[in-house]
Amino acid sequence: MKKGTKKTIINVILILFVLSFFFGPTGHYGKVLLNRIFASAPPIIEASQREKLGDFDWKLKDAEWNFFNFERSKGKVVFINLWASWRLPSEAELASIQEMYDAYKGKMDFYIITNENRPPVEEFMEKHEYTFPVTYLIIGEKMPINPDVVPASYVIDKSGNVVIYKEKIADWSNDKVYTLLDTLIAE
Repeated sequence: MKKGTKKTIINVILILFVLSFFFGPTGHYGKVLLNRIFASAPPIIEASQREKLGDFDWKLKDAEWNFFNFERSKGKVVFINLWASWRLPSEAELASIQEMYDAYKGKMDFYIITNENRPPVEEFMEKHEYTFPVTYLIIGEKMPINPDVVPASYVIDKSGNVVIYKEKIADWSNDKVYTLLDTLIAE
């Protein structure tokens, strides 16, 4: 076999291998993996630029479908993530959120909010073995954040200031975020 022909065959095989990450049975998992690889730590808002969360008086539903008021988190460090099980960026981001939840559960409040129905969410959570608490949006209920941007995340300090706002995917399980959370919790 000629040297040029061998190189062409190797190139075709490599191209097919790369394409298999985007199409076919492994395509979905390849895309999730690439999203995770390229996710970076979210930007921290400078103290002078931080805005207060407009209102703590809004209602949500917990995993058992019970109504509660967000006011229960007033005076606490809060993480909010808006997500959807059918959105690939959300799926990619949730692994780092689970790691952050494992490290900080009981030290701060977590609201991983979706507007989906329970059955597909419960199936998704079980499939991925996520244990963070799922919160359900009440469609039409007033909210101080925009529920239409998915995924989107917020970190709110004890005074109600938005310390991080990140649209799209971020890596939440890293030293930069953990150092910030440790500081906010200790205040």
